[in-house]
Amino acid sequence: MNKRIYLDYNATTPLDPAVRDVFVKELDLYANGSSMHEDGRKVSKEIYTARTHVAALIGATPDEIVFTSGGSEANNTVFNTMDSPALTHTSLLKAAYGNRKTIITSAIEHPCVMEAAKRLESLGFTVHYLPVDEFGVVDIVLYRKLLSTEKPLLVSIMMANNEIGTIQDIKELAHLAHNAGALFHTDAVQAVGKIPVDVAELGVDYLTMSCHKIYGPKGVGALYIRKGAPIEALIRGGHQEGGIRAGTYNSPSIVGFGEAARLATGRLSSYETHTRALRNRLRDGFLAAVPNIRINGHPERVLPNTLDVSFPGAEGEAILLMLDILGMSVSTGSACASGSLEPSHVLMATGVGPELAHGSIRFSLGQYTTDEEIDYILKVVPPVIKKLRGFSTVTHKENV
Repeated sequence: MNKRIYLDYNATTPLDPAVRDVFVKELDLYANGSSMHEDGRKVSKEIYTARTHVAALIGATPDEIVFTSGGSEANNTVFNTMDSPALTHTSLLKAAYGNRKTIITSAIEHPCVMEAAKRLESLGFTVHYLPVDEFGVVDIVLYRKLLSTEKPLLVSIMMANNEIGTIQDIKELAHLAHNAGALFHTDAVQAVGKIPVDVAELGVDYLTMSCHKIYGPKGVGALYIRKGAPIEALIRGGHQEGGIRAGTYNSPSIVGFGEAARLATGRLSSYETHTRALRNRLRDGFLAAVPNIRINGHPERVLPNTLDVSFPGAEGEAILLMLDILGMSVSTGSACASGSLEPSHVLMATGVGPELAHGSIRFSLGQYTTDEEIDYILKVVPPVIKKLRGFSTVTHKENV
């Protein structure tokens, strides 16, 4: 093809032209959104409009949305709250949560959740990392047992995995957590804008979003906080966001977030139909053209745009580099962990061995992916795998 093919939408998305136009226009409104004069009020009004659009995308109310610098900050804010005065500043909260020192999360969370959980462990908390099955679904039997015996303070389970695309039953997991008296958080960064997300239906206390995953600018995200749920500021210093997140508003990015959310709400159904059809076509093409491969993730409960494939006998980084030379941008897993030489902790948790984990590629599609691009990928990738397997010193099995 005469242009590059971008298939790394889970890492980040290009700016939608309509979002870019709104973002650039907002640059001219340079006043501080916290100022009381007319210029400041204009910016404040734009920020509020953006807040309504972001809230509408997940079925929340505007006052339940707190803008952050991104998903990682939002996730850390929730975990930071678990070791803070926010849980004990009233007698009711102290009675409900004050003596709880256990966290439940999963073995396939994003690195920012894993690291935030480890921080709480260092402070004396007990953290249970729920195992998952071969498809990446959390162990519900063990989960029920831990809820009953451990009386956790917080459960944090991601809605959809960034590498293999498996979607968890968040509604059921949150319901069980609340019955055990625990708070419930879900990292929905990869789900929002791709599948329907309604916080009222899910029943969660906290939900994380990130703008650059839905064709908006980088450097801005949001945390949904259910009314009445305890929260503690991670960044202090000002009154912005009701005192929960200090700092001068990044108004162009926030307004861009609002436009991206508005667009995502309107095209959710068409996006899902478009990407799922292309994903399934890519999957079926690989299965027909490349022998001895493994499709990772759940066969049905999976993001419509995400296809993770293990190519035994071919090393993932070598596949990535060869495809890059041929004009394709793909990933070997989470972009946030791409600097590590360790095999994907997500794939290892599903029972995939080190060889298959190292030989896996994530193809994440988006709204600009075309049939022509899928045809080109199916033409180019099989010879690449065959060539790399010819170089490999590892004898791959006929079945995986």
